[in-house]
This record gives sequence, structure tokens and C-alpha cells, in this order.
Amino acid sequence: MKKSVYSICGMCAVRCPLRVEVEDGKVTWIEGNSNDGGMGTSACAKAAASIPFQYDEQRPQSPMIRDGARGSGKWKEVSWDEAYSYINDKLKAIIAEHGAKAIMLTDRGGPFADMRKAFMKAIGSPNYINHDCTCGRNANHACKSTFGMGRTGFSYDLKNAKHIVLFGRNITESFKVKEVKSFMKAVKNGAHVTYVDPKVTNTAAKATRYWQNKPGTDYALLLGITNYIVANKFYDEEFVSKWCVGMPKLRTFLKPYTPEWAAEETGISAEEIKAFCHEINADRPGVVFHIGWLYARYKDTYYASRMLNILNALMGSVEQTGGLIYPKTPKHAGSSGLKSLGADIPAVEEKRCDKCDGELCHFDAGAGMLQVAYEAIDTGKPYPVKAYIVHRHNPLIALPDPKEQKRILDKLDLLVAVDVNYSETAWFADVILPESTYLERDTILRTEKGPKPGFGMRRKCVEPYYDTKPGWQIYVDLAERLGKGEYFPYKTIEDIWNYQLQDTDVKIEDFDAKGFVKLCDEPIGCSEENIKFGTKSGKIELFNKTREEAGIPSFKPYESPESPPEGSYRLLFGRKGYQTHGQSNNNPVLSQLLGTNKLMIHTAEAKKLGISNGDTVTVSSEDVQGSIEAEVTDFIHPEAVFMLHGFGTDVPAQKRAFGKGLADNAFMKGKLKDWDRAGGGLNLNECFVTVKPAA
Repeated sequence: MKKSVYSICGMCAVRCPLRVEVEDGKVTWIEGNSNDGGMGTSACAKAAASIPFQYDEQRPQSPMIRDGARGSGKWKEVSWDEAYSYINDKLKAIIAEHGAKAIMLTDRGGPFADMRKAFMKAIGSPNYINHDCTCGRNANHACKSTFGMGRTGFSYDLKNAKHIVLFGRNITESFKVKEVKSFMKAVKNGAHVTYVDPKVTNTAAKATRYWQNKPGTDYALLLGITNYIVANKFYDEEFVSKWCVGMPKLRTFLKPYTPEWAAEETGISAEEIKAFCHEINADRPGVVFHIGWLYARYKDTYYASRMLNILNALMGSVEQTGGLIYPKTPKHAGSSGLKSLGADIPAVEEKRCDKCDGELCHFDAGAGMLQVAYEAIDTGKPYPVKAYIVHRHNPLIALPDPKEQKRILDKLDLLVAVDVNYSETAWFADVILPESTYLERDTILRTEKGPKPGFGMRRKCVEPYYDTKPGWQIYVDLAERLGKGEYFPYKTIEDIWNYQLQDTDVKIEDFDAKGFVKLCDEPIGCSEENIKFGTKSGKIELFNKTREEAGIPSFKPYESPESPPEGSYRLLFGRKGYQTHGQSNNNPVLSQLLGTNKLMIHTAEAKKLGISNGDTVTVSSEDVQGSIEAEVTDFIHPEAVFMLHGFGTDVPAQKRAFGKGLADNAFMKGKLKDWDRAGGGLNLNECFVTVKPAA
């Protein structure tokens, strides 16, 4: 028997719409859902690799409880009832002694997190946190400080842009299929693309201009650019006059930061900077300065992202074709949105362990600050955190210094991992609850914003191959055990879908035709009527008085980055287009493509050290060292070295990945407390390593 199922991919956080062919209960084909015009039938290698992953014996096959020391790899397989009972007993004891606030949950955020947020709200804990301190915290807070909304408050009309400016945003490798297709349309249509990165990437190869700046000087380059644009009035004066506040203060601040000054800091010539500015002036308003994605990098990345936001404002590109577009919501289409699963659950009165609703209230409490929550686990202040549920999140490779993390996590009374993989964090947990793969599970509905807003549905394509459960079921079951079943009266996923849709005119069967539902027939276009900013002034705040009062300057004087000590290099990291951080490295197919990571080092530096391409080298930082193959190249700045992220796993159950390569975060000693106090992101590129030929 054959059938076609519309679903949503789960192999990375992008969650592309897919069409899945099933024959006799097995998936035989996966492609993009062509009902989505931006997607077509395209799908990436990660989506294709989900078929063998479903049958992979090297993923959790049933619930497991630790049967030895944490991280020892000693487990006993148990029933779901035994696992739930174990967790329930531990959580009830913790709640009795410390209150529900002593329970924390982290995940990777996104549209399906509403169930986990509702679960935490139901049990009375304020401590839902996502992964963003290692990704977009700086960009998010920079955007909020300027436009009054987070980094997803705008989408980029790439396909119609005349100029796309990317600071380390490696679109073609850390990518979304629809975004890449839109970007490539722009390239085909002759758009200018300026790409800035200490390392040459695939995206650099598509650029009309590539600048290999000195690592840590993004902010300097942006100051030089903005100085020249403002001094020469290469900006939309009418838009700025109408919508921006703080222009005189910006102009005064920028005066010392000329292109000539920026050239000395960055290694990019003043003439190049000026030529770029003239080009930008000719291309506006169809100009996109991408404000950053994984922008947890340097000590001043918040200010770099803030300047990118300011440049977008100066271009007057808001609600302009080829510029920054408000993602249209159900409300724009005259419809109600999905009802949140936590809407009818009483609010939690307790304060957060990461202080984002108190001392650190200038940080977004929706995503929280995991590195601050670690301090609560470690010190018991502002109160003890004793239980930690980690859902499809792997902080032991995402955050710095895994050795220090394990020391802190070992203070927990309970660590639970809900995952489809034996992640490093799951391996260190007390209990592993195996979630079904995305092909084997239904998921709560999601809102899909865009010119034609609507809702999307992930449907189960096949039955689970192992003894696994969908995430929604796990949290409904746990809530029932904890005596909170009244807030989750759902027996089936259809019950959840109907709850979410209750304020709309949409029915479950409406998703059958395309896999999603659009709430309008014609695209909602750009219009000045849509322009609205969430700042206190209601305008774009080049100078943000509220944050100034919180001790966060709008314009921070530039400080040159620390140069690597003699014989050392700044450690950079990244990923390939067929890699989702560490989730892909043990996949039956993707592991073959990825192999092991290598250390990229500049040709001249390698020559000084007596290193040839393919040699084994020793990389060291304090008491951490390891061996890796050298990749000698001109495509990396001489002050830096680079390795792919997600390698160096110490989990023997990941037999394909075990022992391959090095983990970049293992060298980030002491960096768990090294983070941007203005933006909230960890300073993941402020680590230096020494490199020597292997003995």
C-alpha cells in the first residue's frame, strides 16, 4: 500500500515542509512540499538522511535509567511506566523540599516549544530556557534595543534585494532551503553580495565582494562603514527624519571612526570601504544588512549587531521590496492565531533562576540565559536548582568547557534527557526518554508567518520502529503523573490540534490538501501602514534611553580585540550544509560525508611551525590538548585556526563518530562565564589555542 504524507522535517531547527512517500509502512522517498512555492521539491542531504536514521540501532530504542556513575555508560532498559515513576518520585521529592522553581527545562526553542513551556507553567516553574545564549542572543537584544522587537521581527526579501551584506552569516552552509533558494535567485539576478568572514566559505564563493577581516573586528568595520555613510549622507534622510531618534548622538559618536581608522583595525583598505558605501548608496533601499544568526562570538558582537540594525534603518529598507519585511501574521490576514497550550494555565509567580525577570531584566525572559542558570545550579543562588530536563538540546557540546559543565551538572538530583540521539548530555543524564523521529511522530501545529500567513502541520508518516514516543505524549504523561493532568486533557494529537484551532475557522481536515493552511488568497504586500516599532518611543531608537538607564550604552567606544599570544591562534568553528551541529555526526549516511574534522591553518603560519598539509598536529589550551589533521590553506586568516563543530564525542554508543576529531568547546576553558553583558551571548570566539606538530 502506498501513500503520500505532508509533514515537516525534524533533522535541524529550520523544519522545512516536506512530502513523504510511504509504501507498506516504510518511507521510500522524501522531497520538499511543492505546494510551498518557495520550497518546491527541494530538500537537503539532512532530510534525505532521515530515512536510514529511523532504523539506526545507534539511537535510543527504549527508556533507560542510569545504572552507574553519571557518564559511565551503564544503563538499564526499562518500561515507560518505570521511567515515568522514577522521574515522578524524584520531581515530587524536589518540589516538596525546594518548590517547583527548582526544576529547569531547556530546548532549542522554535514553534513546537509551546508544549514544553505549557508543561513548565503547569508544574509551577518559571525556568523554561532555550539554547539562544550560544546562537542569537546578541542579535536578538540588539534588534530589540533598536526596533523594539526580536531578531525574527523582520524577514529578509533576499530574492529581490539589490545588495546583501553578510557578516559571518554563512547562508549556503548553515542554511534554510527556502532562504538559500531565495539567496541564489538574488545572485542569479545580479545582486551585489558582500561577505565578511575571517574564513572563506561557500557563501564567500557566491559573493561579489569578500573581505577577510581580522578576527574580532566586525564592529570596527561596521563603524568605519557607518561613519562614511553618515558623513556623506548616503542614507534615506526622509525615512530617518520620520522614524529614527538619536541621529545627532550617532553622528557625534561616529566621528573618530573613519574608513582609514577602520582599515588599520580590520585589514580592509579604506578605499574598499568607501567603494562599498558608494555601492550601497546606489542600491538602497533594496539593501539587507543581515543582523546575525549564530552571533555569539566576540566581546562586542552585540554592538556589531546593533550597528547592523542601525544600517538597515539608515537604508530606509523597512517594508521595502528587497529589504526588511514584517513577517505577516494571522492577524494581518484578519484571523485569530493558534491558541497557546498554556493560555488557560495559571501564571507562575516565582522568579526565574537566571534573573531575567529581575536583576537581568534587560534580557529577554522568553529564551532566558542558560549560562546564568548554570550559576544557580552551582551556587544555589538565587535559589537551588535540582532537576534539569533537556529536550533535544545538547549543552555539553553547545556551551563552553564541558568538563566544568559536568562538575556543575553533577550537583543535580535529577537530569533527564528527551532525545532521538545518544547526545553527550543524554549520556551524562540519569534518565533517557527516547523521542520518536519526526517521521514517526505528530507534532503540535505551528504558525507560519509570511506574505500569506497560516498554519503548518507535521503528520506522522510511519509507526515508531522502536519503543519511542512523540514529545507531546511524553509531557502529557509526565504532567498526569505530577497531578497536573487537568491542564493537559488530551488523549490524542487531534485533541491538541482542535484546542489550538478553537479560535480560528480552520479545521483539521483543511490541512489534508497541502499540509498547511493559508489564511489569505493573495500575498500581503509591503506598506508603510504596516510599520510599527515596539520601542518606548514608537520609533527606531538609534539611541535607546531605557537601556542607557540600565547601564547599557547605545554606542560603545571601540576596543581592539586581544591579539593571540605568541604561538597561539584564535579558535573559530562552524559547520557544513549537511551537518546539524553534533546531531548529524553519527547519522548512518551523514557520518560518511563528514568523516572527521580537521584544523584549518594559514599556509604562512603552517610553514613557520613546520607543518605540512595532512600532518597530525597537537592543539592545546591550558590542560586540554588533542591531535587532529592539519588542513593548510590560504582560506583562513593568519591569526586564526578553524575546526568543524560537533566532533570529539566521548559517547561510545555513537560508534560511527566516537573518537573522531576534536571538540572545539573543550578548548574553551573558563568561558562558561565569559559572555557579553550587553547582549547575553557567550563569547565563543574568544578562545586561543597553541598548535604544534605532533611528537
